Amino acid sequence: MELSEVVSNTILSAYSGGLLNVNLSSPPAGEGLGSSGAATSPILTSNDALLFHEKCGTLIKLSNNNKTAERRRPLDEFNNGVVMTNRPLRDNEMFEIRIDKLVDKWSGSIEIGVTTHNPNSLEYPATMTNLQSGTIMMSGCGILTNGKGTRREYCEFSLDELQEGDHIGLTRKSNSALHFFINGIDQGVATPLTPPVVYGVVDLYGMAVKVTIVHNNNHSDRLRRNNAILRALSPEGALRRAAPAQAEPERLLFHPNCGQKAAITHEGRTALRPHATDDFNHGVVLSSRALRDGEVFQVRIDKMVDKWAGSIEIGVTTHNPAYLQLPSTMTNLRSGTWMMTGNGVMHNGTTILDEYGHNLDRLKAGDTVGVVRREDGTLHFFVNGMTQGPAAWNVPPGVYAVVDLYGQAAQATIVDDVEVPPVPEPLPEGNNQVSPSSPSSGAGGSDLRFHQLHGSNAVITNGGRTALRHNCRSEFNDAIVISNRALRDGELFEIVIQKMVDRWSGSIEAGVTAIRPEDLEFPNTMTDIDYDTWMLSGTAIMQDGNTMRNNYGCDLDALGTGARIGMMRTAKGDLHYFINGQDQGAACSGLPPGKEVYAVVDLYGQCVQVSITNATGPMDNSLATSNTATEKSFPLHSPVAGVAHRFHSTCGKNVTLEEDGTRAVRAAGYAHGLVFSTKELRAEEVFEVKVEELDEKWAGSLRLGLTTLAPGEMGPGAGGGPGLPPSLPELRTKTTWMVSSCEVRRDGQLQRMNYGRNLERLGVGSHVGVRRGADDTMHILVDGEDMGPAATGIAKNVWAVLDLYGPVRSVSIVSSTRLEESEGTQPPSPSSDTGSEGEEDDEGEERGLGGQNEVGVMPATLEFLENHGKNILLSNGNRTATRVASYNQGIVVINQPLVPQLLVQVRIDFLNRQWTSSLVLGVITCAPERLNFPASACALKRAAWLLRGRGVFHNGLKICEKFGPNLDTCPEGTILGLRLDSSGGLHLHVNGVDQGVAVPDVPQPCHALVDLYGQCEQVTIVNPEPGAASGKSSGTQGDMEKADMVDGIKESVCWGPPPAASPLKSCEYHALCSRFQELLLLPEDYFMPPPKRSLCYCESCRKLRGDEAHRRRGEPPREYALPFGWCRFNLRVNPCLEAGTLTKKWHMAYHGSNVAAVRRVLDRGELGAGTASILSCRPLKGEPRVGFEEPGENCAPPREEQPPPVLLSPSLQYAGAESLASKVQFRDPKSQRTHQAQVAFQVCVRPGSYTPGPPSAALGEPSDPHFSPAELEWVTKEKGATLLYALLVRVE
Repeated sequence: MELSEVVSNTILSAYSGGLLNVNLSSPPAGEGLGSSGAATSPILTSNDALLFHEKCGTLIKLSNNNKTAERRRPLDEFNNGVVMTNRPLRDNEMFEIRIDKLVDKWSGSIEIGVTTHNPNSLEYPATMTNLQSGTIMMSGCGILTNGKGTRREYCEFSLDELQEGDHIGLTRKSNSALHFFINGIDQGVATPLTPPVVYGVVDLYGMAVKVTIVHNNNHSDRLRRNNAILRALSPEGALRRAAPAQAEPERLLFHPNCGQKAAITHEGRTALRPHATDDFNHGVVLSSRALRDGEVFQVRIDKMVDKWAGSIEIGVTTHNPAYLQLPSTMTNLRSGTWMMTGNGVMHNGTTILDEYGHNLDRLKAGDTVGVVRREDGTLHFFVNGMTQGPAAWNVPPGVYAVVDLYGQAAQATIVDDVEVPPVPEPLPEGNNQVSPSSPSSGAGGSDLRFHQLHGSNAVITNGGRTALRHNCRSEFNDAIVISNRALRDGELFEIVIQKMVDRWSGSIEAGVTAIRPEDLEFPNTMTDIDYDTWMLSGTAIMQDGNTMRNNYGCDLDALGTGARIGMMRTAKGDLHYFINGQDQGAACSGLPPGKEVYAVVDLYGQCVQVSITNATGPMDNSLATSNTATEKSFPLHSPVAGVAHRFHSTCGKNVTLEEDGTRAVRAAGYAHGLVFSTKELRAEEVFEVKVEELDEKWAGSLRLGLTTLAPGEMGPGAGGGPGLPPSLPELRTKTTWMVSSCEVRRDGQLQRMNYGRNLERLGVGSHVGVRRGADDTMHILVDGEDMGPAATGIAKNVWAVLDLYGPVRSVSIVSSTRLEESEGTQPPSPSSDTGSEGEEDDEGEERGLGGQNEVGVMPATLEFLENHGKNILLSNGNRTATRVASYNQGIVVINQPLVPQLLVQVRIDFLNRQWTSSLVLGVITCAPERLNFPASACALKRAAWLLRGRGVFHNGLKICEKFGPNLDTCPEGTILGLRLDSSGGLHLHVNGVDQGVAVPDVPQPCHALVDLYGQCEQVTIVNPEPGAASGKSSGTQGDMEKADMVDGIKESVCWGPPPAASPLKSCEYHALCSRFQELLLLPEDYFMPPPKRSLCYCESCRKLRGDEAHRRRGEPPREYALPFGWCRFNLRVNPCLEAGTLTKKWHMAYHGSNVAAVRRVLDRGELGAGTASILSCRPLKGEPRVGFEEPGENCAPPREEQPPPVLLSPSLQYAGAESLASKVQFRDPKSQRTHQAQVAFQVCVRPGSYTPGPPSAALGEPSDPHFSPAELEWVTKEKGATLLYALLVRVE
């Protein structure tokens, strides 16, 4: 028996009983034309076989005896790819095709269907959906009849998501019904009435490039089709049934089918990218078998490279690795895939969670990441053994683990027998629920959920209990959610805010509507509805989009994470709102008593995620009629007598705060339970809590202590700030003292054991507190008993911190402040311990500011902030910063803002001459504690003023040239300082010498910033010696002004903002050249993206930059002229050829060309007929790795013989002569004026590969006098001697 028959019988037997109707023979027995009820299908002759008709779309090329159709020029054109069958389809005859090739460039993909038009007489349209008669097409997941949509969601599969190797089929049944099949699975009736005579039609549109008709009587076609069916079904189960003798391996391994730049070693245990410094993608690897429910797949990062952005990604997919055409990166796969990337989660290439768990891009070698699918279909990720919480729901069984060795991640190994903390069982109300509060007793059984219909940006998860807005940092509306049924009179619908973003204005809006969900056309925001809708927006009550009243008792825009919002309609028709369980009074009256109303929530602006609480349900009469109002959010003055302490709104992501911030509940898991006091503890002040609820299934204990970290620095709240760790021992960004069990730790390090009572023995009702003694000691109190000093040397400004870890699930505050409220609410002084000292400092400062030019020195308490670039190591009491790796990621910020007339100084301790460029100095006016620093300070685009080289930059744009000495040439030992004068001007000081005002009117407060970039690897904060600030020269300025750069270009290390960034915005010549370049219709992949794309050398731009006419480059250095009068469009360089290094060592020259040859040269990659391309374009699948795209139709093939000589010149005045660079006329699409244009190439030339000589071309004008006529023309015949650097355009 043939293998194909075995597979066919396996499928039929495995899915018998009506579960799946898969027919592996065409046409079916007894139904084919001419069968006359025979038991077997007739054997089709070649004349009867379905083929593609010879008449087809203008870009279609037929092959394989007209069984294969391919769209030519797929990267330039996306339509004109229609093909039809050579004859009409018979009843019950299957017309099936296989997708052979896709391109990842266009949107949309293949379309398939039937038409009554005869291909012999049809004038083929550009796309088949343009045909407005006799045509039925499946496009995406819908059905279009005569070009108009008749069924929006025909099936769950989308043709746009199919991959290479997938099969699509259709058949017209004898009852006139049209059915479509995807990978052999019948998608049901697409239309019940199909004309009797129809032709099959395929539109190779967008991504679809090549298809082949599948005939089941052909052995190889049949086998391929069976494989596609196996992949679409449960591949794991089908393969096991097909080969029962092959036991499934117990041990998880990597599958040998991996990305084209990946390799599997160590018997399938290790995956790596061998050339990780050359390429950053194509490193996808999958597990060798599907994961079992509850089975953890975990890998350890073995090796990383410090070159690319991004790092490892991990997830699961339904695709079997044996049949999957692996993409360049797994997030490009648009079906059956869930991936954790950075600190977000993506499903089928779309972000569904923006801020989830630990950022994978910050992991180091030795860290571990893992993934598990639970039996309930939830997907959880692990980082270093700590669960990050549920990332996705309803994930199907039988998924394969995926690791994408992307960017910096170079090697990973599967980890066995690692103790991973168990994923907690889901709570009755779902993962994100909060515990019942006072008005919610007995309400846990409410059937109120969010409806499955919602706004386009909303996502409903957690069994309908949680709603979130995905892409929350790029979208702020279109996220309306509505209750699944109407509210009953007196029934409360309450939600809790679980996540917010500090990006937009406005926040959540809530109310009721009489519009049924099925009848609601969801608008951008619910206040756009003009009938039967009542909403609370901020403090305004709105009916049908119009404001009825302002200054209602609460402000939704002021609520933070953890706040609860409820809505209720009374029997009288009044609408009441509840904030944190307290009735705010009647918002409006006169709601139609006979009409049903639905609760509606608009996740607008800052509000990202909410969940329905257990308080939802019927309410007591007393609560339903109460008009008591509360404070807007977590008030400092508590309604509870004697309680003044509160928990800060910044807390762990599993924590919800209740009862006005006096109660903290860990809603899920065993970790991520950090909570802080809202205010600093004063001397002898006690912060005490009572244990209210325990969960005995977890081990460990409550942890508590003191920290110098201000909780507001960690982010917006319960969503967990970006740096908030899962447990207290990992809180090390600032000094933290804590007690866990009976151990005392400082910054996670064990200080002493056997301290006091073991906190693991706390029970429900136990009291535990922390006190900061006046003698700078920390004391722990258990049930009122002081356990004695746990630690000494406690800082002045500390906050209480608790970790609801392990068994302790909820606590409530029982302590009150011992100070008067007026004193307790005064902000602490950051620079003094007592008020008297602060006053003395102020007086001294005033005395020191007698004259505007008098310079003071900042106090000795200056240090670098703990928030810094990832390659920075702080030492010497945080006064010394060292960059420990690479050349970037070295930003540090001074902890205190600049004070007018006081000087902040740093000393350059160490330079590494391996790199070019050096440190950057400047100020930022945004809060540095929360700033996520980029790789270099040049990428700061907001509130930043920087001194770099001899330029001054504001938000990435150069605003001043040639200011002061060149910072790139400062030697070791140089002391650089920044000072604000009394008018807000920023001064640069070099070795005590004031270089003048660099930036006038700098906003305050501002912090000094240092970027340890390039050569600069270590700096230290210093105080000048007496008299150093007097303004006397130290005699080093002359040395500081000697520039040691050869040509001033630093592409190999960092390309900052283009020097002409500002003038380019208004340069008409640059705009004209850009429009001409666009008329050439060159692929965008050949050019660098903005801002590196282009540079204008017109007279205005070059003078504004101060460009010199000539520069030197190469080893040995050789002069070349800048392309004055031209506009340069920089080409993308292939990192495999180390062009960044070559362009420094090679010489620079120009080559005159013509418009007709530009595309051919770019496709080839060099001026000679070489085989390796300098351009970084993706190779086609199945072709040799040559580094460039397949040449177009009009491109000449590479020549194997000796290439012709190439003429070059260091002068564009010669290379751009009309005899070498012919002119072409064109009409400007903007002005409609006619111009003449020329093109040329700027190239790098290998030293020694060319011969200088006199000019051979006749010139109509004098040659460049700067160069000797004997060396004006360079000739080379060597292959690979030139590297394309830029395309040059000149317009007259």
